[in-house]
Amino acid sequence: MDPSEITILLADDEPDILEFLGYNLEKEGYHILKAKNGQKALKLAREHKPQLIILDVMMPVMDGMETCAEIRKIPELAGTLIAFLTARGEDYSQIAGFEAGADDYITKPLKPKLFISRIQALLRRYKDLIQTSNIIRLKGFTIDRDRYVVIKNDTEITLARKEFELLQFLVSRPDKVVTREEIFVNVWGENVVVGDRTIDVHIRRIREKLGIDSIKTIKGVGYKFEEE
Repeated sequence: MDPSEITILLADDEPDILEFLGYNLEKEGYHILKAKNGQKALKLAREHKPQLIILDVMMPVMDGMETCAEIRKIPELAGTLIAFLTARGEDYSQIAGFEAGADDYITKPLKPKLFISRIQALLRRYKDLIQTSNIIRLKGFTIDRDRYVVIKNDTEITLARKEFELLQFLVSRPDKVVTREEIFVNVWGENVVVGDRTIDVHIRRIREKLGIDSIKTIKGVGYKFEEE
């Protein structure tokens, strides 16, 4: 995908950070939008529907967590990737961020080459998402990738983004044991460090929301999806 076809929304209350990020991304050819708070970011996201949104966690008016959660309520932005910017030492919960709908987080201070590398990795995942079949039909329920919903008994069930991607990853490998390491890399990405509890929480919520027992725990290894 040509960088000129990609719109990236940056939201941070520090002008120097916005300038730094915008400058480095524009050099790569991306179209950049900027917001100084979460409320403005939400407005721009609705208007322009960017492929990637980068949110500072600590912002005035509406912080990054709240902004992310609100964006995830917008059906037209279901496929948009979201990454949090966090400063070292901030009281930031990875689980809370992923549950709000984030796909990744990037730690400040930022080094240009590493930052661009992380952005390119995220956008490769976006490309993979839009190139894959949009409807997955299973016995008992259907996964609609376009709208990020699961349909069961004619009822639409909305999952958090990471829950949805985790379910999608598991069902794409039916009856195969998937290790925790494979889940980390394919759902959260190679550069994101998350604990085992993060996966366990997401699996439990998928089971509860869908009312299924198809996802089996393989003790000490990972999980397996068995179609009911």
